[in-house]
Amino acid sequence: MDKHMHVAHFTVLPLRAGLKLAQLLMLFLVVLFFLGCSKKKEDEKFIIGFSQCVASDHWRRTMLDEMKMELSLHPATKLLYTDADGNSNRQIKQVHEMLKQNIDLLIISPNEAHPLTAVVEEAYNKGIPVIVIDRKTSSSRYTAYVGANNYEIGKMAADYMANAVLKRKGGVAEVMGLPGSSPAIERAKGFADGLKKYPDIKINFQVYGNWVKDEAQNQLQKNAAQLKEVDAIFAHNDVMAMASKAVLRKFSLAKKVIGVDALPGKDAGLELVSNNTLTASLLYPTGGKEAINTAFAILNNQSFAKENILQTVVIDSTNVELMKMQWSKISSQQKDIERRQELLDNQLEIYDNQRLVLNIIVITLVLAVVLGGIAFHSLLQNRKINKSLALKNSEIQSQRNQLIEMSAKAEAAAEMKLSFFTNISHEFRTPLTLILSPLEDLLKNEKVKQLTGNNLNLIHKNVFRLLKLVNQLIDYRKIEHQKFKLRATEGNITAFLHDLIENFRHIAQKRHIDLRLLSENSSLMLWFDANILDKVIFNLLSNALKFTADHGRIQVKLRTAGNIAEILVEDNGVGIEDADLKNIFDQFYEADAGYSRGSGLGLSLSKELMQLHKGTINVASKKWHGTTFTVTLPLGSSHLSAIEKDVQTEKRIRLYDQLKIYTTDLEPQQPLAQEEVFKPLKEQSILIIEDNTDLQHYLREKFEFNYEVFMAANCLNGMNEAYEKIPDLIISDVVLQDGHGTELANKLKNDFRTSHIPIILLTARGSIEQQIDGIQSMADLYLTKPFNFDYLTANVENLLRNRGILKERYSSDISHTTTKKTVASQLDKKFINDFSGIVEHNLSNEDFSVEDLCKAIGISRIQLYRKVKALLNCSISDYILNRRLKKAKYYLGNEDYTIAEVSYMVGISSATYFSTIFKAKYGITPSEFKKNRM
Repeated sequence: MDKHMHVAHFTVLPLRAGLKLAQLLMLFLVVLFFLGCSKKKEDEKFIIGFSQCVASDHWRRTMLDEMKMELSLHPATKLLYTDADGNSNRQIKQVHEMLKQNIDLLIISPNEAHPLTAVVEEAYNKGIPVIVIDRKTSSSRYTAYVGANNYEIGKMAADYMANAVLKRKGGVAEVMGLPGSSPAIERAKGFADGLKKYPDIKINFQVYGNWVKDEAQNQLQKNAAQLKEVDAIFAHNDVMAMASKAVLRKFSLAKKVIGVDALPGKDAGLELVSNNTLTASLLYPTGGKEAINTAFAILNNQSFAKENILQTVVIDSTNVELMKMQWSKISSQQKDIERRQELLDNQLEIYDNQRLVLNIIVITLVLAVVLGGIAFHSLLQNRKINKSLALKNSEIQSQRNQLIEMSAKAEAAAEMKLSFFTNISHEFRTPLTLILSPLEDLLKNEKVKQLTGNNLNLIHKNVFRLLKLVNQLIDYRKIEHQKFKLRATEGNITAFLHDLIENFRHIAQKRHIDLRLLSENSSLMLWFDANILDKVIFNLLSNALKFTADHGRIQVKLRTAGNIAEILVEDNGVGIEDADLKNIFDQFYEADAGYSRGSGLGLSLSKELMQLHKGTINVASKKWHGTTFTVTLPLGSSHLSAIEKDVQTEKRIRLYDQLKIYTTDLEPQQPLAQEEVFKPLKEQSILIIEDNTDLQHYLREKFEFNYEVFMAANCLNGMNEAYEKIPDLIISDVVLQDGHGTELANKLKNDFRTSHIPIILLTARGSIEQQIDGIQSMADLYLTKPFNFDYLTANVENLLRNRGILKERYSSDISHTTTKKTVASQLDKKFINDFSGIVEHNLSNEDFSVEDLCKAIGISRIQLYRKVKALLNCSISDYILNRRLKKAKYYLGNEDYTIAEVSYMVGISSATYFSTIFKAKYGITPSEFKKNRM
């Protein structure tokens, strides 16, 4: 039956494929049809934004007209245009709106140079090309500039004014544009520089017309008295030039006026020059056409010039009519172009309609041929497929049988592996028991315990830890192999939890942890498997005790919510990182908790056990604010099958060994008390930086009889202890919780406070490259684990002995020469040089004290004392006194000073005291020493 079904399926396959292809072809043809129906248009290729500072004057309108004329040749391009009406803040806001519309290029004519600089740079930094037209900004961060050279326009106006108007002598008034705008600044500067060649021409006064007629008239009327003394006026644009001419007429003054722009049109520059209102006007091209051409060069990745300076010319009565004729011809040509473009659009519309009809005919014919071919091809393919289906179905059936056989073999192999793993795990327990039994006998022997009690306790603790791991593995494999059966009985869950908590009471009290049970019901009856729930709650309480600091709080809460019972284990310990929460129940996963490490099986086993018990376990935590594990169990017994119910109530028994398996690693082993009487004086100290608690106690016990031992568990505490205690030697692990011992060694060796301290690194990393890295970190010794303690002790003694030899050699002679030979490192050398230099400089100062020396060097008194003691083997006061006496001995033996003068020169005010200490040092009084010299 299955074979026939396969045949039927493959028979219709080519037909379905043909129909699918036909559907795709139909869709393609329909798309072509609608595309043909629509008028052919080019996609909008570019969006250009144009921000105009002001559009009210004729020159600005001409600029916009030129742009539109040039854009008529690029119908696919869209122009976004805004007018700021002379307001810089409004123009900034308009540019920001353009940038939000994803323009491809920005053309901007800034109202003022400085305020618009920031928004131009913002667009440029976003990768949008920026063309600055007419007026520049205060920065060069733009793509291109289009405009005339305003400085050259000013100079050209000055030359024309001097030669053609004033005949190189006279007074001039200047009507400037908007203060702060770049054209006004540059034209004024060019005009002033141009007139420097003509010393007989002076600029009598200047006013700002702000580019508009009314303001120019107001300013000139205010200076009417000065107008009478000038011979000509230079206005920065034709609008202000026409206003100047009106003021001159009002006061009946016949002065010549020169403007700038020379635009066509009514009341524009060309007409004003033509009717003799203005003497001349300098052509200032708008640059609209050039800006559009530059824009398309940029957008099409063609070459372009960054600075596009437009040419200018003086328009006066000699050439004004020619300029008017040229502009009239250009306007006529533009109108002709627009008419031709309209005719071309009409012809394109007719062509599109004709093409649509042709497309419909072609599509119909192609569709008929393709569908016929598909049908014929499908018939041929069906015949071929039907012949091969029987053979393929037979092969599939054979492969299926082979897969079933291979699956059975794989399952059997997995079964054998699981059985072997379970059996070998059971075998581990026998040698552990053989280790544990004689070990407990040894611990009961007081003599043996007195001699090696700490080592035996360490072995005892780790045997139980290994036994705990074996038990967890066996339980885990039972669950995976479905041999762990649920045997639930009805019991008092409140009393059950109370008994569990009591087993941890001693440890909690010893660490001053508040451990308590909070229950809504004094007696809550619940169906549960005591063996399973025992393992889960024990594991949660063990974790809570591990990760809760002394004087902390652990609460076990029992409550009901609906048809479930909830057991909450809350602590205020270190908490869990958010990144670790999602993996906390994975096998062998260990979060970096910072206090203790486990096997990574406990929580995973607890989750599997609760799923077996038809319950759940969840966690909520916040780093440094504690953790809450929630265990839920259904109320009643409807969720349990008859097999899972144990009708005969069992008495729960927990052996003492089982208790120790769960709790032995919660309580750190304390070293046995040592006799404190007649201990030798500990003149030297060792700092041990190790995050393993057992190795900490082991090293401390071994070294504390001969040395003062300081302890630290991480890099940060280790560095603080080193700076505070200044030990004689440091032993550090390489891999620490918050860093590496090599980095710690490097920092300590490069700090002059601790640079003299020998450092030994202990690590399990034993490769040659890692040992070289350890030595390059400036450590004095690099030992790999496991290490021989006698070998470690010998190296400690050797390093301290060598340091003592250096101290003796240096303290015997404190000259600078000896310092260079004996100080081990460059930092120690620099410290001794600075230290001895400060002392030498202040020998004559009797008020110089140790506090003054600490301030001069910049460290605390205790750190300075320990540093000097370690390098010089003497106190700071003894060193200063010895230097004073040695200096006094030199003066008495080589100079002709009196004893009182020498005493004063070395900072000792009392001559009697000086004689006493001199004799105590050298065995002879100063006077006798001086007499012997004579």
